[in-house]
Amino acid sequence: MAALDGLPPLRDVIQRHGLDAKKALGQNFLLDLNLTQKIARTAGPIENHTVIEVGPGPGGLTRAILALGAKRVIAIERDARCLPALAEISDHYPGRLTVIEGDALKTDFEALAPGEPVRIIANLPYNVGTQLLVNWLLPKTWPPFWDSLTLMFQREVGLRIVAEENDDHYGRLGVLCGWRTDARMAFDVPPQAFTPPPKVTSSVVHLEPVANPLPCDVAALERVTHAAFGQRRKMLRQSVKSLGGEALLARAEIDAQRRAETLSVEEFVRLANALG
Repeated sequence: MAALDGLPPLRDVIQRHGLDAKKALGQNFLLDLNLTQKIARTAGPIENHTVIEVGPGPGGLTRAILALGAKRVIAIERDARCLPALAEISDHYPGRLTVIEGDALKTDFEALAPGEPVRIIANLPYNVGTQLLVNWLLPKTWPPFWDSLTLMFQREVGLRIVAEENDDHYGRLGVLCGWRTDARMAFDVPPQAFTPPPKVTSSVVHLEPVANPLPCDVAALERVTHAAFGQRRKMLRQSVKSLGGEALLARAEIDAQRRAETLSVEEFVRLANALG
């Protein structure tokens, strides 16, 4: 990325700081300069936004976000080995990069930039990515504190995020994302773009919040999706039996002989409201 920001090439940074990727932390460093810029651009205009990044590692995506004009970047990094490399980026962009050493799963994201427009852009560590997404989908209030999420996952997870009814990838995650966001697959990223290369293809997914999602109790929606997809090959009268079975389905005006993967998001909301 030297041509973009004058900083040393990422491979040199990784070698100089001894940053071999740790499998235990779900690390796969993205070194392809064109891809880091493409991810940052997928988020849309960032000049007036604070961008939150999770798992910056040696800072390849961080540098692209800053070079493309983000007002400020807040990066959450658990691996202390990466902090010196990130400090060099901070020195190159005075006052625009704040690095927080910590566990993203324990971070209060809503408190990081109160009152500021926020976009979250991240090559998420594989081992925590899905849980972080669910946390961002279920904040204390809605609309959420973020304007958009531009996230990289294993392709399998990306397909689950954008899946709709009658799709083999459709499940709890697809219902939650379909209920509260407009989600789309942006593009795939091949394994060879990473160091070390993972065994699977990755995908960048872009999500924007729906201003007024259908009224529904979150806890009830989670209960019905957990029950329904927990036995997804069985008829609903059996899979939601513990929640009221046919009586619950009758209240929601849903055929008891249908299966979970055939229900639309709207029907799951109706089922959750009948449970509530």
